[in-house]
Amino acid sequence: MSTTHDELARVVREHAGRLAASLVHLLGDFAAAEDLVQDAVEAALRRWPTEGIPERPDAWLFTVARRRGLDVLRRQTRYRDKLAQLQWPVPGEPDDRLRLVFTCCHPALPRQAQIALTLRVVCGLTTGQIAAAFLVPETTVARRITRAKRKITDAGIPYRIPGDDELPDRLDEVLTVVYLLFNEGYLSSTPDRAHSRRLAEDAEWLAASLAWLMPREPEVLGLLALIRLHEARAAARFDDEGRIVLLPDQDRSRYDHDAIDAATQLLAQAAARHRAGPYQLQAAIVACHAEAPTWADTDWAQILVLYDMLLQHTPNPVVRLNRAVALRHVAGPAVALGELDGLAATLADHHLYHATRAELLRALGHPGPAREADLRALELTTNPAQRAVLERRLDAREWS
Repeated sequence: MSTTHDELARVVREHAGRLAASLVHLLGDFAAAEDLVQDAVEAALRRWPTEGIPERPDAWLFTVARRRGLDVLRRQTRYRDKLAQLQWPVPGEPDDRLRLVFTCCHPALPRQAQIALTLRVVCGLTTGQIAAAFLVPETTVARRITRAKRKITDAGIPYRIPGDDELPDRLDEVLTVVYLLFNEGYLSSTPDRAHSRRLAEDAEWLAASLAWLMPREPEVLGLLALIRLHEARAAARFDDEGRIVLLPDQDRSRYDHDAIDAATQLLAQAAARHRAGPYQLQAAIVACHAEAPTWADTDWAQILVLYDMLLQHTPNPVVRLNRAVALRHVAGPAVALGELDGLAATLADHHLYHATRAELLRALGHPGPAREADLRALELTTNPAQRAVLERRLDAREWS
């Protein structure tokens, strides 16, 4: 039973966004499309445990959704021809999800609701995954999504990419959604997988589509460069058994250096616009790591400067946490630990805060508090690869 439910959860996670986007495009009705997808999922919950998992579960969901749509819309003949023409996989129309992203990011919706709704409907993330990304309770995310869907229906928000004059007002939210989607693919917040190539590739595709739509917008180019720089290092991030390889231990000969060169050129195009922003700065930080021949050659002074600039644009605690890592290599672990002390209240439930604090305490010769911090980090993380890193670190300390 659990295998069936796990497989259904995987299919929904990976395909529900595409299915909803294709149905919204044809129906022009956001709520109806979501209902059709939900009906198909409920049918799978009833039938798969007894009939078995179909050979192509994504196509099965699509077929059920389309059939249900034909039933529901039997009296609305203007939709019937469109539904009958649907095929799976959906051919052409590469911007369906992009249209849906812009619909979810309509200015009539609160900013946080825009992002949560897009991640849920377009990207197929669960409310739990979204809550982890925002560091808020799952119930809060659920309420935001419900209110946003009601607002879209009540206000009759159209399903389209906005005109050129409207794009700037929507851009920040759309970039945030694409970036959070990539983060979920890069390092999953779910316990059943360490990362998702599919989500990361979807995020790169959306970023590239935005760059095609807005080729002169530096932050769009910056986000695309950031994603491609991370992807260029993907082959070295996990070993053959799926375990995370930390940055100091990565085999840099496995980096895609042609892709790194191409991404830094993209970043240079963005910088030429002389409008620095958070995605360009993050991309510049990742470029510093990617271009360093070895861990010892990392230009930490430059990275610290970039983090200082990033804090001016994005003064949030997670950026300060990452800056503290760079600060350790420039000013020492005691100074970095002092920086972390100021984040204790806001990041008390963030596993990376405790994992970073453990490393600094260990470097300062305090193994007991370091172990306590590692244990707290282990309690807070669900990603299996990150848990394995912490468990190995704790096991090593047991024997040392």
